[in-house]
Amino acid sequence: MNRRDFIQTASLATSGLLLSFFLPVKSQVRALSAPGFSPHALLRIDSDDTVRIILHKVEMGQGIWTTLPMLIAEELDCDWTRIRVENRVIEGPQQEESMWVLSTGGSDTTRSEFDRLRTVGAIARTMLVQAAAKRLGISPGQCSTANGYVLAGTTQISYGSLATEASALPIPTVKLRDPREWKLIGGRSRGGRPRGGRSRGGRSPQRLDIPDKVNGRTCYGIDIQFPGLLVAVLERCPVFGGKVKSFNASDAVRVPGVRKVVQVAGGVAVVADHTWAALQGRKALQIEWDLAGVKNPDSSKLTEEYRQVAQQSGMIGQSKGNVDNAWQKADTVYEQEFQFPYLAHAPMETLNCTVKLTSDRCEIWTATQSQSLHRQDAARILGFSEEQVVLYTPAMGGSFGRRGSFGSDWVTEALHIAKASGENIKLIWTREDDIRGGYYRPVYLHQAKIGIGINGLPIAWKHDVVGQSLFVNTVLEKDIAPNGLDYSSLDGVNGSPYLTHCADHAVVLHTTANNVPVLAWRSVGNTHTAFVMETLIDELAFRAGRDAVEYRKTLLTNHPRHLAALNTVAEKAGWGQPLPQGHFQGVAVHAAMGSVVAQVFEISFLENSLKVHRVVCVIACGLAVNPDGIAAQMEGGIIYGLTAALYGEITVGSEGITQSNFHDYRMLRIEDSPEIEVHIIEDDGKMGGAGEPGVAPVAPALGNAFFAATGKRIRKLPLLSNIS
Repeated sequence: MNRRDFIQTASLATSGLLLSFFLPVKSQVRALSAPGFSPHALLRIDSDDTVRIILHKVEMGQGIWTTLPMLIAEELDCDWTRIRVENRVIEGPQQEESMWVLSTGGSDTTRSEFDRLRTVGAIARTMLVQAAAKRLGISPGQCSTANGYVLAGTTQISYGSLATEASALPIPTVKLRDPREWKLIGGRSRGGRPRGGRSRGGRSPQRLDIPDKVNGRTCYGIDIQFPGLLVAVLERCPVFGGKVKSFNASDAVRVPGVRKVVQVAGGVAVVADHTWAALQGRKALQIEWDLAGVKNPDSSKLTEEYRQVAQQSGMIGQSKGNVDNAWQKADTVYEQEFQFPYLAHAPMETLNCTVKLTSDRCEIWTATQSQSLHRQDAARILGFSEEQVVLYTPAMGGSFGRRGSFGSDWVTEALHIAKASGENIKLIWTREDDIRGGYYRPVYLHQAKIGIGINGLPIAWKHDVVGQSLFVNTVLEKDIAPNGLDYSSLDGVNGSPYLTHCADHAVVLHTTANNVPVLAWRSVGNTHTAFVMETLIDELAFRAGRDAVEYRKTLLTNHPRHLAALNTVAEKAGWGQPLPQGHFQGVAVHAAMGSVVAQVFEISFLENSLKVHRVVCVIACGLAVNPDGIAAQMEGGIIYGLTAALYGEITVGSEGITQSNFHDYRMLRIEDSPEIEVHIIEDDGKMGGAGEPGVAPVAPALGNAFFAATGKRIRKLPLLSNIS
């Protein structure tokens, strides 16, 4: 990071050292001035020794409020108990900002900030050492640091007492510490040895967000409250894209506590003193919808429609040789089809957005993965400059991609309601709104045709994927879906190590369109591609009369991270060893977001009752910055993925979405949760992500275990709806 990426300001509410920095979009760096500057992130050391870190990436349960401060603290040598973390407030003049920098997603946060945030800590420590040396009249080389102090012989000076003096010094050029000197980063074991299990010890410090979450001090978006704030709910058309033709609010305004009923672009909003009044008022509305030109697809008919689409020409995502002429070379040809439903994200905290609006200023409170986009949308809707809009990011009660909407759907709704009503409002989505409100993981259809050699290994592979695009017509279209080819739909088939064994192969995408809004869902394309690839490989192993692990190892010879994960999970799960009577195992290994995750599921299936007893999970991710955080993400990802694999399905019809709440869009319950064992393999390769990769192997490992138990293959998810 160039030193000019930083600005330095000493005149704060309290004296101290502040380092704020701008992460440029382009390679060249521009000199920045302090007045009105809104930095991407900030490190501030106060005179009372408090270390304040303001982050541009948001915490949504993935643990980055701990992992990112670890990077700063590793180089700063501060007292971990003195660290305080906040989300960045989006305000001030708009800088040249990148969507990648100012959004949180793709399991990319730790990877993208690893060098940048360590550099911040190193610069601050160097300035504090220089200030101490100047005060003592010695050279900086005679000083060392530890636990928030600069040490020189028997003298120790706290960072807080040096902060103001350090703030007057120029930004230095620094050298980062050698990994052998790390005290916080990484686990106990290094050099590729696994660590893990339930205990998850190692060097990981206590999560910084846990105390406030345990004692109730954490303020989520839905908790925002101030005098004069009213609650709003919105009645939306059950047919996506439908508009209001007319409405009668006479009964709604009679509900005690209802203040106003207003029509906005998304439907009819009820504004009330409290949530109950708003909901009762909404029930009393009489609305006639204009459905001209819009119609929900019938999800029961999508499969047949998609089959027809698959027969048409598509866009080539990856190809080699001439797959159309390859089948005659094969000993046998195997074809199979897989189907996947719409899935809702269903975060624990439903969507909400608070808007405080005056004639020349707008303040927004909402938990989101894309703050800068919402600020831009707010300015456009209100006719304001971006400097007139301030966006605060409260704590987030889960997202899994839902709060990464590029269209700012719930924020846009809140802004329109505030503008139309003239009130400060908090828009709240109910659980029913959340389940029925769209922005789902799309329906997908896969058709695979595989040519198998005489040795039982694949030699030709044709793979068609049919489904809606996640990124066409979004701000990330140029990056992920150039020229309409949405690579996220193919991720996990494209680049699969299994295809490298096929001299002739082609991966083809057929992008469909309808009025159901879709959005990335935790692990994105890998939510469906992992299931297809790992189920197919399991089938090929069975057809060849080979052990499932040994067959995979044959295909993964030149993929050391895959092999390390696979070998370790087989060892830790006791693959091939006797199991309790009636227990069966299934395996899957899949690369996503730069990491490779292998899992073995141990299940039983008796009298149509499926029980998952144990899941052994291994992640090979390069450097494990925060092992506890990684293990927690594997555990959470397994629960999330298992919920979807067993139960997850959103069905669409002419009347709208069939499901409405957790009674018919079921979550995994605690009594159904398996024992989960996590092992982490570190290597010297490129660092991978951890927030999403643990989801991908869940469904195929479960499906392969189900086959071992019953002899039945799962071609369509969710499993429990498709095992007859």
